[in-house]
Amino acid sequence: MPTTRELDVKLAFARQAGDEAGHFELVAHRLGALGQDLAGFAAPDNPLFQYLRSLTSTVERVAAGLVTLEAIAYGVNENFIALCEQRGDSETARIYRMYIQPDEQRHHQLGQQLIAKYAVSPDQQELARATVARVLEIASAARASAAARLGTACFPGC
Repeated sequence: MPTTRELDVKLAFARQAGDEAGHFELVAHRLGALGQDLAGFAAPDNPLFQYLRSLTSTVERVAAGLVTLEAIAYGVNENFIALCEQRGDSETARIYRMYIQPDEQRHHQLGQQLIAKYAVSPDQQELARATVARVLEIASAARASAAARLGTACFPGC
């Protein structure tokens, strides 16, 4: 966000960061209510975060974060909501449906508007496509690795 020149994109990233912090707090409170302690939680450094930190252009950043990751998050959350409902955890499902999913959808829609505004040349459009492909590739590898660690081919709700 600090090195992004375009004010509308900078504000979109700031809004997204604030919303995501709020999501973390909602989930942390819910996990606390379920008896989980997050005192030692730290987000791991991983290939996806490393890739995101390497992006330098507005088109890449919007394509990766607001467009691709928000679309992935929305889909993953839908599967998670279904699992929560299946297991009788209507409160977690409610939190996701009422608070988290509307934000994820709004972030994604904002990303679509911004990518249409800033990826106007064929080169920029190709850069956006390549960025989306790379994010999907990294996310797919992470998902496969997590599934292998859990000894499953698929996660619940898939």
